Amino acid sequence: MDAGDSKIDVEQLYRRYAPMVLRRCRRLLQNEELAVDAMQDVFVRLLAHRERLHGRYPSSLLYRMATNVCLNIIRDRKSSRTDADKDVLNRIACCAEQETRTLAGIILERLFGREKPSTREMAVLHFVDGMTYREVARETNLSVSGVRKRLREFRARALKSQEG
Repeated sequence: MDAGDSKIDVEQLYRRYAPMVLRRCRRLLQNEELAVDAMQDVFVRLLAHRERLHGRYPSSLLYRMATNVCLNIIRDRKSSRTDADKDVLNRIACCAEQETRTLAGIILERLFGREKPSTREMAVLHFVDGMTYREVARETNLSVSGVRKRLREFRARALKSQEG
């Protein structure tokens, strides 16, 4: 899909990004059945709102949608939580501090503001989802050496921006 393309092809996005969305849901929910339901919910919401959305940065959009869907599920299940690790997710899900969200947005915009959408996607897949270079290469249809080089350059730019 072109960055300038304003129409969203939900079927195409599902074929390409469903595995990424499912990984994100699995990571947050740590429950396969809930993760699959959440992934499907992301694409149902995308279908329902496709007229209002633009086609730029689809991986970022879907990643954010998956995170929000999962956080809503965690919030809804809050009363049944007892595990300390899952309690951390509850606190994150219930966090309503606008300052924290604004600061996170500023940091992300500073890190990703000048990056290509494909670099953003690679960084999220590798640094957030914990995928290997080979897995990222497979997801983005690039070579392993290309992914390694792009992420090494991204990391150098990110570190340099923190210094200045």
